[in-house]
Amino acid sequence: MKSLSGKVAVITGASRGIGQACAEIFASKGAKVVVSDLPDTGGEEVVEAIERAGGSARFVACDVTDSEQVAALMSAAVDAFGNLDIGVNNAGIGGAQKPTHDYTLEEWQQVLNVNLTGPFLCMKHQLRHMVRARSGAIVNVASILGAVGFAMAPAYVAAKHGLVGLTKTAALEYSHYGVRINAIGPGFVDTPLIQKIKDDESTYEAIVGAHPIGRIARPEEVARMAAFLASDEASFVTGGYYPVDGGYLAR
Repeated sequence: MKSLSGKVAVITGASRGIGQACAEIFASKGAKVVVSDLPDTGGEEVVEAIERAGGSARFVACDVTDSEQVAALMSAAVDAFGNLDIGVNNAGIGGAQKPTHDYTLEEWQQVLNVNLTGPFLCMKHQLRHMVRARSGAIVNVASILGAVGFAMAPAYVAAKHGLVGLTKTAALEYSHYGVRINAIGPGFVDTPLIQKIKDDESTYEAIVGAHPIGRIARPEEVARMAAFLASDEASFVTGGYYPVDGGYLAR
């Protein structure tokens, strides 16, 4: 029996990077997957790859900062597959890299809207379905920067710290409904989000050196932790924040 057989999962930001890896790994473990991202970002291709591998998936376009679109996304999952068991709230952006006093209000709000309000809206509408079913699992993709600071990324760090706090609070609120809610904290991962860092050789080497394991993560390594937390194998796990960071936070 595959660990996610019979489960229906909605994964945001799923057209590439960690989200794509989650979609593919969840499907390989038996879940029916709703792949969600902005239009024209490659989500349909992810669905095609899952189906070629024998899995079941649908693409639903969604801007996670729009409450109506998020509500429609969750309803679409139920309409397509009959239930909503798992939410992986992964959609996120890096934002401008500059010190706090140079951050514009617009830049700040953009990062907070996607990285904190987005997961809040996803949880809000996921929980409506899960409370009725009295079961479910939510995995919020935070970051190592949900636990420590990082210069030149004030909005990103603030949003990820906020997401960890939101995760813990919601876990307390919904545990008696049979809903488990956890956050994962990836270290730096080889995804398009860090392409600018990779283009700067000295900065990239410093980032790699901050991970005692000696490299940055592959997306599938993060996705495997998300799959465990979403599965019944983690049935007594809720309210936690779990780094997947190659030792970054152990320094």
